[in-house]
Amino acid sequence: MAASAKADEKINGLQKAAILMIALGPERSASIFKHLKEDEVEELTLEIANTRSITPQVKESVVNEFYQVCLAQQYIAEGGINYAKELLEKSFGAEKAMDVIGKLTASLQVKPFEFVRKADAAQLLNFIQDEHPQTIALILSYLAPGQAAIIVSALPPDRQADVTKRIAVMDRTSPDVIKEVEKVLESKLSSLVNQDYTIIGGVDAVVEILNTVDRGTEKHIMETLEIEEPELADEIRKKMFVFEDILLLDDRAIQRVLRDVDNSDLAIALKGSNEEVQNAIFNNLSKRLAVMIKEDMEFMGPVRMKDVEEAQQKIVNIIRKLEDAAEIVISRGGGDEIIV
Repeated sequence: MAASAKADEKINGLQKAAILMIALGPERSASIFKHLKEDEVEELTLEIANTRSITPQVKESVVNEFYQVCLAQQYIAEGGINYAKELLEKSFGAEKAMDVIGKLTASLQVKPFEFVRKADAAQLLNFIQDEHPQTIALILSYLAPGQAAIIVSALPPDRQADVTKRIAVMDRTSPDVIKEVEKVLESKLSSLVNQDYTIIGGVDAVVEILNTVDRGTEKHIMETLEIEEPELADEIRKKMFVFEDILLLDDRAIQRVLRDVDNSDLAIALKGSNEEVQNAIFNNLSKRLAVMIKEDMEFMGPVRMKDVEEAQQKIVNIIRKLEDAAEIVISRGGGDEIIV
């Protein structure tokens, strides 16, 4: 990017992203980088390095545009395109509102199964439970995890794992197929309108659903997948409970987990965790042991992220093992009772 960019110059998306990262500062930018792919980080880092100077006008323009797009996405999530357009018009005027909406992806403007967002899950189940498992999987992929979890839990046991597997391996679906399924479902649900969900399929969608269903449904699905699709089951299990989710446990459960954790693994795991997680752990250790772990963390110096992740995964495995043995219960949706 040229050193003397003017506010009215055309700036591409990559340049705007670089300017935004610079404007946000290193700490906030680092947090954003964690959510980007490796090639995106490299590309953006190179653009930032090539950005010599930014006029206040350009910086303000980019930050304002980012703010407007964030608002638009929030409004769309809350009530759909028309709702977002109405609120943006009140804030920025009709022309600016259309410009902001236009900058969002086309897929945001026309989401499949838009009309079922506020449909009651029990009602929706009545309409789709007799459909082919692939059709059910396609529909559930576009629902919110909580809504999809209710439907999965209510399906016959022999169909739960089948539908879950189909969601996990779903990649791309022909627009014509989606439109045809939409058409049929919309005809059945003609009284249920004004919906807007943007969740798509894949392993992450399955994880969100399984983290919401009751423990019994989750165990049945996972046990079936472990027999039929062991690699998929392993991938799902690794994502279902991450180290930071230790905050979902109460103090007694954390103390029970820590009894089985090696101190060296704990020090390495905490090295790469946030302050909230560290405090939750230290508050459940004896003062002497907490001091010792902190000293270990300080003296070990820089630690490879791979080592941190391995140590955290060991602790996650212990948590899952204790939950399976009913020694602790992870707080989740679906009516689980908390028994520690």
